[in-house]
Amino acid sequence: MLAVEPQDCFMPAMSETRIYKALRPEEIAPSEAAGIALTALDQADGFVHLSAADQIAETLARHLAGADGVLLLEYTAESFGNALKWEPSRGGDHFPHVYGAVPLDQARRRWTLDCDESGRHRLPADFHQEA
Repeated sequence: MLAVEPQDCFMPAMSETRIYKALRPEEIAPSEAAGIALTALDQADGFVHLSAADQIAETLARHLAGADGVLLLEYTAESFGNALKWEPSRGGDHFPHVYGAVPLDQARRRWTLDCDESGRHRLPADFHQEA
């Protein structure tokens, strides 16, 4: 399934680095049926796109603005071992990409997000707290 080779990788210091996967409402049921985060973009690119804690708000704003019912999943970067690569993307920032499956049952926490009046997602009150 994943034929793309990671390039230009970098690995930040990791001490329980939290990373996030956002699923559109229409991606939730197929993902739950498969047991893994399953999106057309990830399948096309050959890896699973995730975001770090300081990137997720912009990811939501750019790619999921106005979508109520987004499922936000929290993982630790360490749980993916060598399958996780930090690669340059938007504006040169390094984003976590998983070259393999992202099992839903390994998420540490999960939230359903709704938008405010401007179409921006409200992150949960406990988002910045340790799980």
